[in-house]
Amino acid sequence: MITGMLWLDDDKSRSLEEKVKRAVAYYKDKYGQTPELCLVNKAMLAETRQVDQVQVRPAGNVIPHHFWVGQES
Repeated sequence: MITGMLWLDDDKSRSLEEKVKRAVAYYKDKYGQTPELCLVNKAMLAETRQVDQVQVRPAGNVIPHHFWVGQES
């Protein structure tokens, strides 16, 4: 990821999809554009999936409960 924002959401009552959508909404509000990628800890997600327009990908270097949201290129 080239440009991004780190988002924390450790609320156990929210699903992964809800957490990603909240992070994306904040990113859109703050930066005025839709992110293309969200990296999450491997323990939170086994394989890449899509949430709306954002690709959600597991990564070993993201701390649990954190979401690295931004632009890949």
